Amino acid sequence: MTISVAGVTLSSPDKVLWSEQGLTKRDLAAYLERVAPRMLPHVEGRPLALVRCPRGREAKCFFQKHSQGSEPEGVVGALVPEGDGRAAHLAIEGARGLVALAQLGVLEVHVWGSRRDRVERPDRMVFDLDPDEALDFEAVKEAAREVKARLEADGLRAFVMTTGGKGLHVVAPLERRHGFDAMKGYARAVAEAMVADAPDRFVAKASKDARAGKIFVDYLRNGLGATAIAPYSPRAREGAPVATPIRWDELARVEGGDAYDVPAIGRRLAALRADPWAGYAEAKGRLPG
Repeated sequence: MTISVAGVTLSSPDKVLWSEQGLTKRDLAAYLERVAPRMLPHVEGRPLALVRCPRGREAKCFFQKHSQGSEPEGVVGALVPEGDGRAAHLAIEGARGLVALAQLGVLEVHVWGSRRDRVERPDRMVFDLDPDEALDFEAVKEAAREVKARLEADGLRAFVMTTGGKGLHVVAPLERRHGFDAMKGYARAVAEAMVADAPDRFVAKASKDARAGKIFVDYLRNGLGATAIAPYSPRAREGAPVATPIRWDELARVEGGDAYDVPAIGRRLAALRADPWAGYAEAKGRLPG
């Protein structure tokens, strides 16, 4: 049996991908078609890393970042630096390309900080706030507000989203004038300043032991080739949580990094009067110095 969603032919559309909710490939394709107007500005034309789970999230999943030359229409190549040369990674074009990811069994979409037309000039800086499991989520919210304040003090705009996991991402759009080294260096300085000011609350090292009782201010996602979960991407986790952009004034009411799931996003989009990240495209800033 096959069906078509947004011009994409889906085979085995009733294949269950998230067993807890009974969400199928058909449901995933319909979700991606629904969120395409919100998601595409943050995904289209970027090199991607994809988590594919063709048999569902509870079966074997794998990362794919390289093009194999046989992808569906709308899934294209992006030449990026790799080793001593360049390699063809994956990117998408348009809603058809986004929905085609469902046919590939893609449950997570991770994006580079740059676009394929100027791949070495990032336009997206992200701070991943990853808490120790023992911490209350209120501590993560306070950490996000702290990052926001520091970025704004340097003339940058900050936007916040849940990750579909334990934490939050704070994202700052940038002009495409800096290289990855400059962006990562600035992000590291912010993270280390937070640690210096509150060593009992924050850590800037990836070590699990170092972050006991603290929040890891992960700046490492800002390097060349590093990726971060895309806005509106589902996660290959129990409950089908979604990385969800929110307004700063909504943050107080959010109960966790996995507060929103695939069914909830449809209701959320229907209720929203405006894009929670309104002004993102116009907010591109310059790193200080």
